[in-house]
Amino acid sequence: MRTFGGFLSQGRIVYGEVRGDSVHVLTKPYWLGLEFSSDVLSLGELQIHLPVAPGKLIAVGLNYADHIAEMKRTPLGTPLIWFKAPTSLLPHGGTIEIAFPEHQTDFEVELGIVIGTEAKNASVERALDCVFGYTLGEDISDRDLQKSEKQFGRCKSFDTYTPVGPFVYTGVDVRDLSIILRQNGEVKQQARTSQMIYSPAEIVSFASQSLTLLPGDVILTGTPSGVGPIRAGDEIEARIGEWPALRNSVVAAPLAEK
Repeated sequence: MRTFGGFLSQGRIVYGEVRGDSVHVLTKPYWLGLEFSSDVLSLGELQIHLPVAPGKLIAVGLNYADHIAEMKRTPLGTPLIWFKAPTSLLPHGGTIEIAFPEHQTDFEVELGIVIGTEAKNASVERALDCVFGYTLGEDISDRDLQKSEKQFGRCKSFDTYTPVGPFVYTGVDVRDLSIILRQNGEVKQQARTSQMIYSPAEIVSFASQSLTLLPGDVILTGTPSGVGPIRAGDEIEARIGEWPALRNSVVAAPLAEK
């Protein structure tokens, strides 16, 4: 397994490969090619930043049978996809700001796919050839808006509503990994990626039939059951397999100036 990430170094964002306690800096984002500079930085002296900067941030819904049941929905027979705003991305250690604290706003832990090469009309058999690697994400969701607006774009796209990271991993088999979310130390979601209705290959293939997927694009693959509301003061920890945990705190968003 290889590990890649984005980091803040002297006020600028750099991308690099994590090797032990050091980061080998790339000349450009990893999804555009693995070209290394001569710089090697200490991981402990860097601030972990977003590991991705997608042109498209795609989400998949209703991809675990137990989650379909808890949401009182029915299977569609195909993956359900929509767009989230890339401005909703939040790095490891960042703070989720609840836009409407009076609304029910839920956590959802998900496996993320990072596209590495252009994909258009990719077959299921070839779809994973277009994947650079995988990451850990959350799809924070305002249920009040989701129910009232009958669509998912706005209710899941507020700033900070897509925590992701800390890193991106290549050379990993994601077919049967544990996926867990803890809220204030208590396990709320626990499943295995093998319980997905549609596999990463099927999702990439399906999306590429309608969209041209480009290097750097990110797809969130759906959440298992156990979703629940977040509140100011919460500490959220998500984990997939043995990857480092994604940790974020929760506050109410500052009131907008009038």
